[in-house]
Amino acid sequence: MERAIQLARNGLGTTSPNPMVGCVIEKNGVVISEGWHYKFGMNHAEVEAINKIKDNNSFVNSTLYVTLEPCIHFGKTSPCVDLIIKKKIPIVVIGIRDPYQKVNGLGIKKLINNGIKVVENFLEDECLVLNKRFFTFHKKNRPYIILKWAQSNDGFIYSSNRKNKWISGENARQLNHKWRSEEDSILVGKKTVLNDNPKLNVRKWYGKNPVRIFIDKKLSIPDSYFVLDGTQKTIIFTEKNKKNKKNIEYICLSFKKGLIKNILNHLYKRNIQSLIVEGGKNTLENFIKENMWDECRIFVCNTTLKCGIETPIIKGKMLKSVNIGKDILFYLSR
Repeated sequence: MERAIQLARNGLGTTSPNPMVGCVIEKNGVVISEGWHYKFGMNHAEVEAINKIKDNNSFVNSTLYVTLEPCIHFGKTSPCVDLIIKKKIPIVVIGIRDPYQKVNGLGIKKLINNGIKVVENFLEDECLVLNKRFFTFHKKNRPYIILKWAQSNDGFIYSSNRKNKWISGENARQLNHKWRSEEDSILVGKKTVLNDNPKLNVRKWYGKNPVRIFIDKKLSIPDSYFVLDGTQKTIIFTEKNKKNKKNIEYICLSFKKGLIKNILNHLYKRNIQSLIVEGGKNTLENFIKENMWDECRIFVCNTTLKCGIETPIIKGKMLKSVNIGKDILFYLSR
Protein backbone atom coordinates (compact mmCIF):
# COMPACT_ATOMS: atom_id res chain seq x y z
CA MET A 1 0.00 0.00 0.00
CA GLU A 2 2.89 2.35 0.68
CA ARG A 3 4.01 1.84 -2.92
CA ALA A 4 0.46 2.49 -4.16
CA ILE A 5 0.38 5.78 -2.23
CA GLN A 6 3.74 6.73 -3.71
CA LEU A 7 2.45 6.03 -7.21
CA ALA A 8 -0.77 7.97 -6.61
CA ARG A 9 1.15 11.16 -5.79
CA ASN A 10 2.34 11.27 -9.40
CA GLY A 11 -1.14 12.50 -10.31
CA LEU A 12 -1.00 15.66 -8.19
CA GLY A 13 -2.24 18.54 -10.31
CA THR A 14 -3.51 16.42 -13.23
CA THR A 15 -6.32 14.19 -11.95
CA SER A 16 -8.75 16.76 -10.49
CA PRO A 17 -11.72 16.58 -10.14
CA ASN A 18 -10.88 12.89 -9.80
CA PRO A 19 -8.84 11.75 -6.78
CA MET A 20 -5.24 10.61 -6.97
CA VAL A 21 -5.15 6.81 -6.92
CA GLY A 22 -2.38 4.24 -7.01
CA CYS A 23 -2.61 0.49 -7.48
CA VAL A 24 -0.24 -2.44 -6.96
CA ILE A 25 -0.93 -6.09 -7.85
CA GLU A 26 1.06 -8.65 -5.85
CA LYS A 27 1.37 -12.44 -6.11
CA ASN A 28 3.37 -14.71 -3.83
CA GLY A 29 5.13 -11.74 -2.30
CA VAL A 30 6.20 -10.28 -5.65
CA VAL A 31 4.79 -7.16 -7.33
CA ILE A 32 3.62 -8.22 -10.78
CA SER A 33 2.10 -4.92 -11.89
CA GLU A 34 1.39 -1.38 -10.79
CA GLY A 35 -0.24 1.79 -12.07
CA TRP A 36 -1.71 5.13 -11.16
CA HIS A 37 -4.33 7.54 -12.45
CA TYR A 38 -2.33 9.82 -14.75
CA LYS A 39 -4.89 12.42 -15.72
CA PHE A 40 -8.61 13.18 -15.57
CA GLY A 41 -10.39 11.30 -18.37
CA MET A 42 -7.68 8.65 -18.67
CA ASN A 43 -7.64 5.11 -17.25
CA HIS A 44 -7.97 4.71 -13.50
CA ALA A 45 -5.12 3.18 -11.51
CA GLU A 46 -6.68 -0.29 -11.31
CA VAL A 47 -7.18 -0.42 -15.08
CA GLU A 48 -3.59 0.70 -15.70
CA ALA A 49 -2.23 -2.04 -13.44
CA ILE A 50 -4.55 -4.81 -14.68
CA ASN A 51 -4.04 -4.07 -18.39
CA LYS A 52 -0.26 -4.49 -18.07
CA ILE A 53 -0.81 -8.17 -17.28
CA LYS A 54 -1.38 -10.16 -20.49
CA ASP A 55 -1.74 -13.66 -19.02
CA ASN A 56 -5.00 -14.05 -17.08
CA ASN A 57 -3.48 -16.96 -15.14
CA SER A 58 -1.32 -14.38 -13.37
CA PHE A 59 -4.38 -13.15 -11.49
CA VAL A 60 -4.84 -16.51 -9.73
CA ASN A 61 -3.93 -16.12 -6.02
CA SER A 62 -3.05 -12.46 -6.58
CA THR A 63 -3.88 -9.47 -4.36
CA LEU A 64 -4.75 -6.01 -5.62
CA TYR A 65 -3.84 -3.03 -3.41
CA VAL A 66 -5.54 0.27 -4.18
CA THR A 67 -5.50 3.55 -2.24
CA LEU A 68 -9.21 4.31 -2.77
CA GLU A 69 -12.32 2.18 -3.12
CA PRO A 70 -12.70 1.10 -6.79
CA CYS A 71 -15.42 2.95 -8.69
CA ILE A 72 -18.70 1.31 -9.62
CA HIS A 73 -20.27 4.01 -11.82
CA PHE A 74 -19.79 5.03 -15.45
CA GLY A 75 -18.10 8.38 -15.95
CA LYS A 76 -15.25 9.17 -18.32
CA THR A 77 -14.28 5.51 -17.94
CA SER A 78 -15.95 2.17 -17.18
CA PRO A 79 -16.31 0.87 -13.60
CA CYS A 80 -13.07 -0.53 -12.16
CA VAL A 81 -15.06 -2.96 -10.01
CA ASP A 82 -16.35 -4.78 -13.11
CA LEU A 83 -12.83 -5.28 -14.47
CA ILE A 84 -11.57 -6.63 -11.12
CA ILE A 85 -14.47 -9.11 -11.04
CA LYS A 86 -13.89 -10.09 -14.68
CA LYS A 87 -10.24 -10.89 -14.00
CA LYS A 88 -11.23 -12.92 -10.91
CA ILE A 89 -8.74 -11.24 -8.62
CA PRO A 90 -9.43 -12.99 -5.29
CA ILE A 91 -8.32 -10.36 -2.76
CA VAL A 92 -8.62 -6.56 -2.85
CA VAL A 93 -7.00 -4.39 -0.17
CA ILE A 94 -8.43 -0.86 -0.01
CA GLY A 95 -6.85 2.12 1.69
CA ILE A 96 -10.04 4.10 2.32
CA ARG A 97 -13.65 4.28 1.16
CA ASP A 98 -14.62 6.73 -1.56
CA PRO A 99 -16.79 9.54 -0.09
CA TYR A 100 -18.44 10.25 -3.45
CA GLN A 101 -22.10 9.28 -3.14
CA LYS A 102 -22.11 7.24 -6.35
CA VAL A 103 -19.37 5.00 -4.96
CA ASN A 104 -19.32 5.17 -1.14
CA GLY A 105 -19.39 1.51 -0.06
CA LEU A 106 -21.13 0.33 -3.22
CA GLY A 107 -17.92 -0.77 -4.92
CA ILE A 108 -16.92 -2.78 -1.86
CA LYS A 109 -20.36 -4.35 -1.65
CA LYS A 110 -20.28 -5.49 -5.26
CA LEU A 111 -16.81 -7.00 -4.86
CA ILE A 112 -17.92 -8.97 -1.79
CA ASN A 113 -21.14 -10.10 -3.49
CA ASN A 114 -19.00 -11.56 -6.28
CA GLY A 115 -16.90 -13.65 -3.93
CA ILE A 116 -13.91 -11.33 -3.63
CA LYS A 117 -12.29 -10.92 -0.21
CA VAL A 118 -12.04 -7.22 0.69
CA VAL A 119 -9.73 -5.76 3.33
CA GLU A 120 -10.63 -2.17 4.19
CA ASN A 121 -8.90 0.80 5.83
CA PHE A 122 -5.32 -0.29 5.21
CA LEU A 123 -3.11 2.77 5.91
CA GLU A 124 -6.35 4.74 6.06
CA ASP A 125 -4.87 7.91 7.56
CA GLU A 126 -2.17 8.12 4.90
CA CYS A 127 -4.75 7.59 2.15
CA LEU A 128 -6.94 10.32 3.63
CA VAL A 129 -4.05 12.81 3.60
CA LEU A 130 -3.22 11.80 0.04
CA ASN A 131 -6.66 12.93 -1.14
CA LYS A 132 -7.34 15.70 1.38
CA ARG A 133 -8.69 17.92 -1.42
CA PHE A 134 -11.10 15.27 -2.71
CA PHE A 135 -12.38 14.35 0.76
CA THR A 136 -12.83 17.97 1.86
CA PHE A 137 -14.77 18.74 -1.31
CA HIS A 138 -17.18 15.82 -0.92
CA LYS A 139 -17.58 15.95 2.87
CA LYS A 140 -17.65 19.73 3.45
CA ASN A 141 -19.13 20.80 0.11
CA ARG A 142 -16.38 23.33 -0.53
CA PRO A 143 -12.85 23.41 -1.96
CA TYR A 144 -9.80 22.53 0.10
CA ILE A 145 -8.39 25.94 1.08
CA ILE A 146 -4.70 26.82 1.34
CA LEU A 147 -3.76 30.25 2.70
CA LYS A 148 -0.35 31.47 1.56
CA TRP A 149 1.73 34.55 2.11
CA ALA A 150 5.32 35.76 2.38
CA GLN A 151 6.38 38.06 5.20
CA SER A 152 9.53 39.94 6.09
CA ASN A 153 11.58 38.92 9.09
CA ASP A 154 10.12 41.93 10.95
CA GLY A 155 6.49 40.96 10.30
CA PHE A 156 5.29 42.81 7.17
CA ILE A 157 3.75 41.34 4.02
CA TYR A 158 3.92 44.50 1.93
CA SER A 159 6.23 47.51 1.83
CA SER A 160 4.46 50.86 1.90
CA ASN A 161 7.36 52.54 0.09
CA ARG A 162 7.27 49.92 -2.72
CA LYS A 163 11.08 49.63 -2.75
CA ASN A 164 10.91 45.89 -2.13
CA LYS A 165 8.46 44.37 -4.61
CA TRP A 166 9.56 40.81 -3.88
CA ILE A 167 9.85 39.78 -0.24
CA SER A 168 10.67 36.13 -0.88
CA GLY A 169 13.68 34.73 -2.70
CA GLU A 170 13.80 33.10 -6.12
CA ASN A 171 13.56 29.54 -4.72
CA ALA A 172 10.41 30.40 -2.77
CA ARG A 173 8.82 32.02 -5.82
CA GLN A 174 9.54 28.96 -7.94
CA LEU A 175 8.01 26.70 -5.29
CA ASN A 176 4.95 28.94 -5.23
CA HIS A 177 4.48 28.40 -8.97
CA LYS A 178 4.80 24.66 -8.47
CA TRP A 179 1.97 24.90 -5.90
CA ARG A 180 -0.18 26.79 -8.38
CA SER A 181 0.21 23.96 -10.88
CA GLU A 182 -1.07 21.50 -8.25
CA GLU A 183 -4.31 23.30 -7.34
CA ASP A 184 -7.53 24.04 -9.19
CA SER A 185 -7.74 27.76 -8.48
CA ILE A 186 -6.07 30.83 -6.97
CA LEU A 187 -7.77 33.83 -5.35
CA VAL A 188 -6.67 37.38 -4.53
CA GLY A 189 -8.45 40.58 -3.57
CA LYS A 190 -8.86 43.78 -5.56
CA LYS A 191 -6.05 45.67 -3.79
CA THR A 192 -3.53 42.95 -4.63
CA VAL A 193 -4.50 43.14 -8.29
CA LEU A 194 -4.27 46.95 -8.35
CA ASN A 195 -0.97 47.06 -6.45
CA ASP A 196 0.87 44.20 -8.15
CA ASN A 197 -0.91 43.56 -11.48
CA PRO A 198 -0.22 39.81 -11.02
CA LYS A 199 -0.56 37.20 -13.75
CA LEU A 200 -1.49 34.43 -11.28
CA ASN A 201 -0.23 31.79 -13.68
CA VAL A 202 2.51 29.14 -13.79
CA ARG A 203 5.67 30.63 -15.30
CA LYS A 204 8.46 29.20 -13.17
CA TRP A 205 7.21 25.60 -13.25
CA TYR A 206 5.78 23.16 -15.76
CA GLY A 207 2.07 22.47 -15.37
CA LYS A 208 -1.44 23.79 -15.86
CA ASN A 209 -2.53 27.26 -14.85
CA PRO A 210 -5.07 27.48 -12.03
CA VAL A 211 -8.41 29.22 -12.48
CA ARG A 212 -7.82 32.86 -11.54
CA ILE A 213 -10.32 34.26 -9.08
CA PHE A 214 -10.51 37.77 -7.69
CA ILE A 215 -12.98 39.92 -5.81
CA ASP A 216 -13.88 43.27 -7.38
CA LYS A 217 -17.03 44.69 -5.87
CA LYS A 218 -17.37 47.72 -8.18
CA LEU A 219 -15.44 46.34 -11.17
CA SER A 220 -12.66 48.88 -10.74
CA ILE A 221 -9.86 46.76 -12.24
CA PRO A 222 -8.86 48.20 -15.66
CA ASP A 223 -9.19 45.89 -18.66
CA SER A 224 -5.48 46.37 -19.35
CA TYR A 225 -4.49 44.33 -16.28
CA PHE A 226 -3.14 40.80 -16.74
CA VAL A 227 -5.99 39.10 -14.86
CA LEU A 228 -8.37 40.30 -17.58
CA ASP A 229 -6.26 39.31 -20.58
CA GLY A 230 -8.32 36.17 -21.29
CA THR A 231 -5.29 33.88 -21.45
CA GLN A 232 -6.63 31.56 -18.75
CA LYS A 233 -9.97 30.88 -17.13
CA THR A 234 -10.87 33.71 -14.75
CA ILE A 235 -13.78 34.28 -12.35
CA ILE A 236 -14.63 37.72 -10.95
CA PHE A 237 -16.99 38.08 -7.99
CA THR A 238 -18.74 41.46 -8.09
CA GLU A 239 -21.90 43.40 -7.26
CA LYS A 240 -22.17 44.61 -10.84
CA ASN A 241 -23.74 42.88 -13.81
CA LYS A 242 -21.39 42.43 -16.72
CA LYS A 243 -21.40 40.21 -19.78
CA ASN A 244 -18.94 37.33 -19.80
CA LYS A 245 -16.00 37.35 -22.19
CA LYS A 246 -13.67 34.66 -23.49
CA ASN A 247 -12.31 32.81 -20.45
CA ILE A 248 -13.74 35.50 -18.14
CA GLU A 249 -16.87 34.91 -16.05
CA TYR A 250 -18.52 37.59 -13.93
CA ILE A 251 -20.53 36.33 -10.97
CA CYS A 252 -22.84 38.82 -9.30
CA LEU A 253 -23.49 38.31 -5.59
CA SER A 254 -24.23 40.25 -2.40
CA PHE A 255 -21.28 41.62 -0.43
CA LYS A 256 -23.35 42.40 2.66
CA LYS A 257 -23.14 39.09 4.51
CA GLY A 258 -21.51 35.70 4.08
CA LEU A 259 -19.35 36.73 1.13
CA ILE A 260 -16.71 34.04 1.65
CA LYS A 261 -19.28 31.26 2.05
CA ASN A 262 -21.12 32.46 -1.05
CA ILE A 263 -17.91 32.42 -3.06
CA LEU A 264 -17.08 28.90 -1.87
CA ASN A 265 -20.59 27.72 -2.74
CA HIS A 266 -20.12 28.97 -6.29
CA LEU A 267 -16.75 27.25 -6.58
CA TYR A 268 -18.26 24.02 -5.27
CA LYS A 269 -20.98 24.16 -7.93
CA ARG A 270 -18.24 24.54 -10.55
CA ASN A 271 -16.45 21.43 -9.27
CA ILE A 272 -13.39 23.41 -8.16
CA GLN A 273 -11.86 21.21 -5.46
CA SER A 274 -8.91 23.27 -4.24
CA LEU A 275 -8.13 26.94 -3.75
CA ILE A 276 -4.97 28.89 -2.93
CA VAL A 277 -5.66 32.27 -1.30
CA GLU A 278 -2.66 34.54 -1.85
CA GLY A 279 -3.91 37.82 -0.41
CA GLY A 280 -3.87 40.62 0.36
CA LYS A 281 -4.20 41.01 4.09
CA ASN A 282 -7.94 41.81 4.19
CA THR A 283 -8.79 38.87 1.96
CA LEU A 284 -6.66 36.48 4.00
CA GLU A 285 -8.12 37.75 7.27
CA ASN A 286 -11.67 37.31 5.96
CA PHE A 287 -10.99 33.62 5.35
CA ILE A 288 -9.35 33.33 8.78
CA LYS A 289 -12.27 35.07 10.56
CA GLU A 290 -14.75 32.76 8.82
CA ASN A 291 -12.60 29.77 9.82
CA MET A 292 -12.56 28.80 6.16
CA TRP A 293 -9.11 27.34 5.68
CA ASP A 294 -7.46 23.94 5.90
CA GLU A 295 -3.77 24.70 5.81
CA CYS A 296 -1.52 27.74 5.77
CA ARG A 297 1.90 28.14 4.17
CA ILE A 298 3.97 31.08 5.37
CA PHE A 299 7.35 32.16 4.03
CA VAL A 300 9.37 34.10 6.62
CA CYS A 301 11.91 35.78 4.41
CA ASN A 302 15.42 37.11 4.69
CA THR A 303 14.13 40.65 4.13
CA THR A 304 13.60 43.60 6.49
CA LEU A 305 10.93 46.16 5.55
CA LYS A 306 10.63 48.26 8.77
CA CYS A 307 7.18 49.52 7.71
CA GLY A 308 4.17 48.57 5.61
CA ILE A 309 1.22 46.20 5.98
CA GLU A 310 1.57 43.85 8.92
CA THR A 311 1.16 40.10 8.51
CA PRO A 312 -2.24 38.48 9.20
CA ILE A 313 -2.64 36.79 12.58
CA ILE A 314 -3.52 33.11 12.44
CA LYS A 315 -3.73 30.37 15.04
CA GLY A 316 -3.14 26.82 13.93
CA LYS A 317 -1.17 23.67 14.49
CA MET A 318 2.46 23.85 13.38
CA LEU A 319 3.18 20.90 11.12
CA LYS A 320 6.75 21.55 10.06
CA SER A 321 9.24 24.16 8.87
CA VAL A 322 11.59 23.90 5.88
CA ASN A 323 14.46 26.03 4.64
CA ILE A 324 13.79 27.28 1.11
CA GLY A 325 16.92 29.08 -0.01
CA LYS A 326 17.40 31.91 2.49
CA ASP A 327 13.72 31.82 3.49
CA ILE A 328 11.94 29.59 6.02
CA LEU A 329 8.63 27.98 5.07
CA PHE A 330 6.17 27.18 7.85
CA TYR A 331 3.26 24.76 7.35
CA LEU A 332 0.21 25.14 9.60
CA SER A 333 -3.07 23.26 9.79
CA ARG A 334 -6.34 24.16 11.48
